Amino acid sequence: MNYLIEIIRSAIASMLQFVWFGKRKISNTLSIYIKTNTGSTLSVDLDPKWDIKNVKEVISGRIGLAPEDIKIIFAGKELHNSTIIEECDLGQQSILHAVKNPPRRLKSTLNAQRISESLAESLELNESGSKPLNETLTDLPLNEGETTEVVESPEPRGKRAHFYVYCAAPCKSIEPGKLRVRCSSCGSGAVTVDRDPQSWPDVLLSNRITVHCENDSCDLSPDSQIPYAHFFFKCGNHPSRGENDEAIPLYHIRPNLRRVPCLACTDAKDVVLVFPCEAAHVTCLDCFKDYCNVKLGERGFEFDGSNGYYTLPCPAGCENSFIREVHHFRLLDQHQYEQYQRFGAEEYVLRVGGLLCPQPDCGMGIIPPEPVDPGDAEACRKIQCIGGCGYVFCRRCLSGYHLGDCGHAEKINSNAQGRGGYSVDPDRAKDAKWDEASKKVIQKSTKPCPKCRTPTERDGGCMHMVCTRAGCGFQWCWVCQTPWTRDCMGSHWFG
Repeated sequence: MNYLIEIIRSAIASMLQFVWFGKRKISNTLSIYIKTNTGSTLSVDLDPKWDIKNVKEVISGRIGLAPEDIKIIFAGKELHNSTIIEECDLGQQSILHAVKNPPRRLKSTLNAQRISESLAESLELNESGSKPLNETLTDLPLNEGETTEVVESPEPRGKRAHFYVYCAAPCKSIEPGKLRVRCSSCGSGAVTVDRDPQSWPDVLLSNRITVHCENDSCDLSPDSQIPYAHFFFKCGNHPSRGENDEAIPLYHIRPNLRRVPCLACTDAKDVVLVFPCEAAHVTCLDCFKDYCNVKLGERGFEFDGSNGYYTLPCPAGCENSFIREVHHFRLLDQHQYEQYQRFGAEEYVLRVGGLLCPQPDCGMGIIPPEPVDPGDAEACRKIQCIGGCGYVFCRRCLSGYHLGDCGHAEKINSNAQGRGGYSVDPDRAKDAKWDEASKKVIQKSTKPCPKCRTPTERDGGCMHMVCTRAGCGFQWCWVCQTPWTRDCMGSHWFG
């Protein structure tokens, strides 16, 4: 009788297990994709409370393998049967890789030798006090340089250190990031790293860490017989959009696990920006945005000569402290960031020998082409704002193009000057005068006669202009601002 009851109980348990795993009636659903090393992809709904053993039981029938013959790989690590799904930092539509276990036989003795050397290196690092292999890469802190020293965090164990990234789409903002890895040869995510990255150079530079790739069709590059890890970052704010969904790492922004006070406000904020100077000065993000705003008003950003970036150094005046990834300035609002980009483009134009269009509300950067005849002084100083407002002006005095010598020219100074963080651009102060508004309108709607410089307004008709000033009568082209010729008549007589 007891034997019969045990059989009935076992049958009921099997039915419940089928309903639980087969039908997947889950209250808190996590939709993910399972990719196999044969190229197939499965869509699976999981409960975050399940462990990896449950996942293997769910997918075993669909991929034709017994649960004990399946190996689950995520973010460069093999996940053990006891690992809980919600502890893996999986997001909606994340990708797990399912491969046959035990691992396939190595293709060559060279790979076998590489694995042995990597394991020996890992053991040697562990004996020397370096951080052992993590189960996942989700809570892995990275140091700035080459050091492998592990600094214990004063934060509770349950609180993870996050990376920060700029998500260009769809978030278009700075968000917490997730570290991911793929094979540098074939691009497959079915890889296990031979050691954890210890520093930012391990992540940002190529060919630093070797991997074991489970992709059957992995073709190694001719330059290397060893597959290396290619690390990249994903935005943690939106569901995964596949393995090619990448974000830009902001490696100067870090969680303030050491509770270092800001150099400006002295508060120890949770998230800070660490400058790449030798002292590694720390500022909170609010003070960093204030620092950027003041420097924008002063046009105080600088060009990093070694990299060509328009950036800022440490406010403490440290050497070799330029911010190397300009997407950190995405902390500014959209208007400020566009202003930063415009100033950077203008400064670049000026550095390479160009100039800015003097027409009000234009400011287009212009790099003049090399003149056909360098000895032709008139051709060398005639500049046209191509791609902008089309204004033709004199390179020397920045007034409308004219014949003969330059007369009185106002000094153009684009550098703002001010005190106490409130700066005023002299040119803009001139334009901000109430009585100067009408003069600005005249400057925009008129062009000077190339001969006598009398302001002339075109009220319709053709481009053939005749100066009405007594004693002048110069005939000139409204478009070219040069003497009227048959070329003007044929090209743009009526526009």
